[in-house]
Amino acid sequence: MSEALPGGAPPSALAPLRNPVFRTLWGTWMAANVCMWMTDVAAAWMMTSLTDSPVWVALVQTAATLPVFVLGLPSGALADILDRRRYFMATQFWIAAVSSALCALVMAGLVTPVLLLAMLFANGIGLAMRWPVYAAIVPELVPRAQLPAALALNGVAMNTSRIIGPLVAGALIASAGSAWVFLLNAVLSVAAGLVIMRWKHAPAPSALGRERLPSAIRVGVQFVRQSQGMRAVLLRIGLFFFHSTALLALLPLVARGMQDGDAGTFTLLLAALGAGAIATTMFLPRLRQRMTRATMVLGGTLLQAGAMATVALTPSIYLAAPAMFVAGAGWIATANSLTVSAQLALPDWVRARGMSIYQMAIMGAGALGAALWGQVAAHSSVATSLLVAAVSGAAAMTLVHARRTERPEEDLSPAGEFRLPQMASPGPGRVEMTIEYCIDPARADEFHALMQESRRSRLRQGALAWTLLRDAGREGRYVERIVDESWAEHLRRLSRVTTADVALRERKHAFHIGPSEPLVRRFIDESTPSS
Repeated sequence: MSEALPGGAPPSALAPLRNPVFRTLWGTWMAANVCMWMTDVAAAWMMTSLTDSPVWVALVQTAATLPVFVLGLPSGALADILDRRRYFMATQFWIAAVSSALCALVMAGLVTPVLLLAMLFANGIGLAMRWPVYAAIVPELVPRAQLPAALALNGVAMNTSRIIGPLVAGALIASAGSAWVFLLNAVLSVAAGLVIMRWKHAPAPSALGRERLPSAIRVGVQFVRQSQGMRAVLLRIGLFFFHSTALLALLPLVARGMQDGDAGTFTLLLAALGAGAIATTMFLPRLRQRMTRATMVLGGTLLQAGAMATVALTPSIYLAAPAMFVAGAGWIATANSLTVSAQLALPDWVRARGMSIYQMAIMGAGALGAALWGQVAAHSSVATSLLVAAVSGAAAMTLVHARRTERPEEDLSPAGEFRLPQMASPGPGRVEMTIEYCIDPARADEFHALMQESRRSRLRQGALAWTLLRDAGREGRYVERIVDESWAEHLRRLSRVTTADVALRERKHAFHIGPSEPLVRRFIDESTPSS
């Protein structure tokens, strides 16, 4: 993908903000993330007052992120099949309700470590439902050339909120108490929901009707499993967050262990992390011109790991704060590069599902990493845990980078040239589609290799099954067999054909040596109708 304008200059880092709809929703997204960070800071600090166990403190991060891992698939599927405006709005009202309940519990003095984790899990449900829908909305609002800048601005929103949220939370905790942090979170979440309500968004209804949730989930998982690009991204993002989360999970204990460490120390370190990310965002367009995304991922990981090791070894806030600034720079370089790669590996029809799985990888790796590094800290020390995470994270990403294979990006734009077949009364049964090829037997190995690409393509589109049959009585005759869940799902799969799929079809047809085009037949299974 070219990230430069016709004159050779990269797209401006602020170009997406000229779009009023993107600007409004981006502001709403930043406010939502301010709420998230306020809650995280207040909860983490409250846990240190309830218990001094590193495991319980680290589990705050686990409880906040685990819902995204558990609910990522349903939330992504719902975001792809429901009205995204109403869905986005509902997530904000859910978070407001949970924050109000947590405020009441704190004021009543009823909070225990277990109850605090339970409420954080409930708050995380709203975050799990919110993230995929926003991730799917952004590519609808900006041109493809501006997508990296828009995603970087999302990182700015996240990291600006990483500064504002802790500062506001720290001030409220010091002056009035944690309960008021949760109350302000509720008020801001309601305000964000009302702003989303004003967004004029008219979803285009599908002529094929709404997908069923189980089928939508299956197809989303299937697409990611068959997408080499998405699998590569998920491996890298999982490795990065599994190791880098040690810094965030153990930061309250790092702050307490410093000289005169208190809530202000914790807030300052978080603010330095966010400031590093924001400052680096302005340089990302130029960096993307000078290096590949893979190189940026490796460089960002090494930068973050080095900064984390520095934080582990220094007792001084004057050294730790600059190190946190550098960690923020490494974090945004890595996360933005991988997010752009994930967005470009997904067509529009499955974008929310794919990005929910991407977020599941982040949160699942983060939750598991937080629990592990908390255990390491409990059995050794906080500094040892951070050092082990830094070294192992850098080594793992270096190894993955060395073993990578370069792949050209596929054109996943809709092909728009397939005429859907018509059938008056298809019935409820599964659909089998067969395509007959006659090829030169001497080219059989080449054909088999190409048909494996066809298999991945059909399964990514949503087919239930795919097989390649060879005629035992006629050399060079092959039958490609594709099974769909129903006639509606068959038509839905055909409507998902991309420009890359059309190019693949032409390559397959180039093997065919029959007198006419490969013969296509469709059959309805009358024996086992779908449920």
